[in-house]
Amino acid sequence: MSRPAVLAVDDDGPVLAAVDRDLRARYGEHYQVYTASSGEQALDLLRRLRLRDDPVALLLVDQRMPGMSGVEFLAAARRLVPDARRVLLTAYADTDAAIRAINDAEVQHYLLKPWDPPEERLYPVLDDLLETWRRPQPLAAVRLVGDRWSPDSHALREFLARNLVPYRWLDVESDPQARELLEVAQLDAGSLPVVVLDDGTVLVRPDVHEVGARIGLPSHAERAAYDLVVVGAGPAGLAAAVYGASEGLTTLVLECNAPGGQAGTSSRIENYLGFPVGLSGADLTARARHQALRLGAEILVPAEAVGLQRADPYTVVRMEDGSEVSAAMLLIATGVRYRTLDVPGAAGLTGAGVYYGAGRAEGVDHGGDRVFVVGGGNSAGQAALFLAQFAASVTIVVRGGDLAETMSRYLLDRLAVTEKITVEHHTEVAGALGARRLEGLRLRTGTTEREVAADALFVFIGQAPRSAWVEGVVRRDDRGFVLTGTDLLTGAPLGTPPPDWPLPVPPLPLETSVPGVFAAGDVRAGSGGRIASAVGEGAMAVQFAHQRLGAR
Repeated sequence: MSRPAVLAVDDDGPVLAAVDRDLRARYGEHYQVYTASSGEQALDLLRRLRLRDDPVALLLVDQRMPGMSGVEFLAAARRLVPDARRVLLTAYADTDAAIRAINDAEVQHYLLKPWDPPEERLYPVLDDLLETWRRPQPLAAVRLVGDRWSPDSHALREFLARNLVPYRWLDVESDPQARELLEVAQLDAGSLPVVVLDDGTVLVRPDVHEVGARIGLPSHAERAAYDLVVVGAGPAGLAAAVYGASEGLTTLVLECNAPGGQAGTSSRIENYLGFPVGLSGADLTARARHQALRLGAEILVPAEAVGLQRADPYTVVRMEDGSEVSAAMLLIATGVRYRTLDVPGAAGLTGAGVYYGAGRAEGVDHGGDRVFVVGGGNSAGQAALFLAQFAASVTIVVRGGDLAETMSRYLLDRLAVTEKITVEHHTEVAGALGARRLEGLRLRTGTTEREVAADALFVFIGQAPRSAWVEGVVRRDDRGFVLTGTDLLTGAPLGTPPPDWPLPVPPLPLETSVPGVFAAGDVRAGSGGRIASAVGEGAMAVQFAHQRLGAR
């Protein structure tokens, strides 16, 4: 196979020559650099490369070209070379074009002219994009045979996908190979779900712990004691793992299901600092997880913390399997879960048309379907935009009358121009209909109820903290969120620590009612509820942990 192609497109001859020079200087040894002076010429070149089955790694395209703009070219090129990384070259005045490119052509980056010096303003961006393009896509070593409408099958699919484990899904109803595989394994449909590993091992109706152990996900700690134990691998927990490990602390992260938390299920995060074109929750999670592991942190999955015990000055974390680890410093970063929809029929259809969170598997499963999203926050808006790529229609159901009160403006603008998406205001779900799978919804608007056909319902209706495991040890508010810092200071005189606080100095910021135990992210009372704030709190918690360790 020939070297992967890098294609630069610009109608300005001197600019194109400069781009060609800089690309060849940096990438000419490992990539074939091509140039084109128009969108039409570039599309013709891509067609020829596609016919030769030559891989195309990167497209670097100017916006202001006669005949076909850069955005129009990238949108067309996406159909020919969907895996190529797309970069738009713009002038400072072309911000609107860059935004259109993000929304319409899904560019991964845009660069402002001039890009001199390329060592600072061009190469770092392209290096990162080419690295992600080169990252090998592992072969699907795991086969999962199941029923699309089975909650157990759905739970395993979600577990494998969110842990970035490559697998092949075989639906017993629609895939002949699924039935053939069951016959070879001498099993029937009553044995589902079935997981077949690459060595031929067959797991019948396994839970996530068994699957995780058999595919090599570490779930047992290497030590009995750590400087820093982080419970939860969402943005706050992963940030703490990166900073703790990088600063020489022995660091252990316990995650009950999959790294990333709720952020890991987001199809697109567009308001995270430093990523102007946005990135997916899975991409952010993969980057952070790899960074933490490279710096020396241990991450155990699935490993659920179920209780705490104080052995002053240490804290002992008890896990679901009965094992324990001791922490000199502990960070509670378990985040929140979406509240369940408490209406008739919803509980029995969870995983069979009713979902909490929207991943790619659910989106693909419901291609061409009638999809409903309940909720008025950013998570609901992002889910609706993501699902609209697959579904025939997406209806957002909200109790209020104005989404602007609960959703960011950039999402509202995109929802307004997406033809597949409609919003039902002053409406709530009163019931889920269907026996084996979701078939319809009962909607209530005011005092009027009606039934509508529905194939899927995605629920984003509020959050409950994952904090029950610290009950009786760490103080929480009346909603279950963990209290920290000044929120613990009450009584007279104003600012007095709680009566059971054992130290002569008040709790540090982010420190809980137990010295050396901190909380960060959504599980903490008063948290900002944004990914960036969670990352900041995770990093700050490590700083305060150092202070507490130093005070000892």
